[in-house]
Amino acid sequence: MTNSSEELVTFFKALADANRLKIVGLLAEKSYSVEELAALLKLKSSTVSHHLSRLAEAELVSAQGESYYSVYQLNKKMLEEKSRSMFSRTELSHVAAEVDADAYDKKIIKDYSRRDGSLKTLPSQRKKLEAILRFVVKSFEVGKRYTEKRVNEILLQYHEDTATLRRELVGYELIRREGGGGEYWRV
Repeated sequence: MTNSSEELVTFFKALADANRLKIVGLLAEKSYSVEELAALLKLKSSTVSHHLSRLAEAELVSAQGESYYSVYQLNKKMLEEKSRSMFSRTELSHVAAEVDADAYDKKIIKDYSRRDGSLKTLPSQRKKLEAILRFVVKSFEVGKRYTEKRVNEILLQYHEDTATLRRELVGYELIRREGGGGEYWRV
C-alpha cells in the first residue's frame, strides 16, 4: 500500500467508530479532558483514551497539559487540510492506480473464450459485449485498411457470426467502414 493509501486508511479507521465520531463532534465545539468525554459519552476513561489515541494517530486531535489533565482539542486546520488533499481527484486517482483497470475485460474474455481463443458465444449484455469487442479489435492494425472479406476472415477466428461482430465493432466505433461493404479500418 502506498503512503497515500495508508494515510486514507488511517483517516477512515479513525472515523469508523460511532464513539470516535461523537468525540470529534464534541471537540468541534470545545476542548475536553478524557474524564469529561468519558462522562459525556458514558464510557470508561480507558476506552475514551483508546479512541483519542486513534484520532491522534490520524492527526485529528491533539492534547495540551493543563495541571493534572490532558485537554484534547480537534485539529480543525489539519482536518480541513486532510480533506482537501486526501479527497482531491489527483490523490484519489493515485490511490486507485494500484487496481488492474483491465481486470473486468480479462475476466469476461476468460469466461467467453475457448482454449484456442475463439468465443463460445457472443454476450447479450452490453458491458460484456464491449469487453469482447475491445479484445477482438486488437486483431486489427490501427490505420490499416481491410476489405470486408479480410475483416470476415479475421473475425472468423473468434466467432462464426462475423456479420454481428463486424456490425458491433462499427456500432461501438472501434472500426470504421467506407461505403456499403467497402474498406474497414481500426480507429
